[in-house]
Amino acid sequence: MNDSPERISLAGRIRNNFLTGLVICAPLAITTWLTFTFIDWADSWVTPYIPQRYDPQYYLNIAVPGMGLLIAVVFITIVGFLGKNLIGRSIVKFGESILHRMPLVRTVYRSLKQIFETVLKEQSTSFKKCGLIEFPSPGSWALVFISGDAQGEIAAKLNTQGEEMVGVFLPPTPVPTAGFLMFVPKSKIIMLDMTPEQGAKLLISGGLIAPDYKPPVVQPMALEPPVDPMPLNQP
Repeated sequence: MNDSPERISLAGRIRNNFLTGLVICAPLAITTWLTFTFIDWADSWVTPYIPQRYDPQYYLNIAVPGMGLLIAVVFITIVGFLGKNLIGRSIVKFGESILHRMPLVRTVYRSLKQIFETVLKEQSTSFKKCGLIEFPSPGSWALVFISGDAQGEIAAKLNTQGEEMVGVFLPPTPVPTAGFLMFVPKSKIIMLDMTPEQGAKLLISGGLIAPDYKPPVVQPMALEPPVDPMPLNQP
């Protein structure tokens, strides 16, 4: 009977050590698997289109992971460089003019181009801030990502009350890949200091992983010295 507590204690230590190791190894293993899966996927798309005489793996006689991805990055960079000069812009406009004549293709191309331009624009404020809105009822607050001010027809129809409307993306927990796009008054949003990456961690973990927050230090107001009363003129 005296050995039972020791066996329970030993089992508890083994379980705690296993859980600790799982917390350390699982994210590392999943990240490694996702990284190599993406590299293999990129290689499978790019490598078949590389002429054999230009493929470094042909001369090395070994498969180099990531070679196709590296070539794709170099190719995309060169296309971007050429697209900035006059000749490159002319070629791009000519290609787009052909795509715009195709009924189905032009819709897909315009939508994808608008999405990439919005996401990759350097000065875009899309999904660079997080906030809180009352949802689904007053007194309940939900985390949202700020997508930007309302524009176009939506802004013209909603900004009739003289208050600026803001588009927000409300993702679900724990998979923030789908959600609701809503337009709410800017005054109804509580802006947060956390980054979108920290907000995504908070959502995925169901509120368990909250970012550290240090409230701003309020400097005390300096008190002005009392003003001496004007001395009375002596006779």
